[in-house]
Amino acid sequence: MATSKKDQRPEARTRMREEREARARREKLRGRVLIGGALVAVLALAVGIGLYAANSSDSGDEAAGKPFVQPANTTGKDGIVIPYGKADAKNVLSVWLDPRCPYCAGVEIGLGKTIKEQADAGTYRVEYHFATFLDKALGGGKGSKRAVNALGAAANESPEKFMAYLQVLYKNHPEKEADDKFGSTATLLELADQVPGLRTPAFNKAVKELTYMPWVEKVGQAFYDQDMQGTPDVSINGKKLTVNSGQGIDSITPDAFEKLITENLR
Repeated sequence: MATSKKDQRPEARTRMREEREARARREKLRGRVLIGGALVAVLALAVGIGLYAANSSDSGDEAAGKPFVQPANTTGKDGIVIPYGKADAKNVLSVWLDPRCPYCAGVEIGLGKTIKEQADAGTYRVEYHFATFLDKALGGGKGSKRAVNALGAAANESPEKFMAYLQVLYKNHPEKEADDKFGSTATLLELADQVPGLRTPAFNKAVKELTYMPWVEKVGQAFYDQDMQGTPDVSINGKKLTVNSGQGIDSITPDAFEKLITENLR
């Protein structure tokens, strides 16, 4: 039986309201999305994808009043880089990640073991950089910054514990960027239990008291200062690599990654 115009009115009003709400969300997020190296303007509809935030990071209330403390085993100005591997390696793999980015999780889950193995073998030194823009781009949150603070605390223990903790965080990553799971210091500490020897008094204190938050601000600001366009971003000796498969959040295969690396070694 045909639907009358009167019956259609509530449905039309519902569609119009949904369109207005979607438009408002798009205007709020204002970003660009990087999927496998292709920049796509999908704005608020880009749930689960690393966004580029158009403006600089916020001032960071949790850093206010705290002294700047640089974690051990970090390099660069203000220690904004966390290196892993042999310091004299001829090749450098640069990796940019945001802790709340599911595509970064896909890369670390799919390629993290291979990256560690190649770094241990001296194929390259890895230089990890972290972005925190998703906290602000998604309308507020603490997960990216608090996770980077915890990663700094892990690096302060040792590069090996940092690498192990990085893998644990991404293996337990929330399915959606909007889930601020890592905003809970209790969660970050519970996940640290999976890394043998990581839960030292110094690590626990740094995570609970957000000791490295002023350092986190400098780490996050570097993303804007270096004009990065999104996460994940991976390059070998300055040559950008496409490491997302284009199939959901999954990375390319370890074999495909190793081939890309071999083709771009010095």
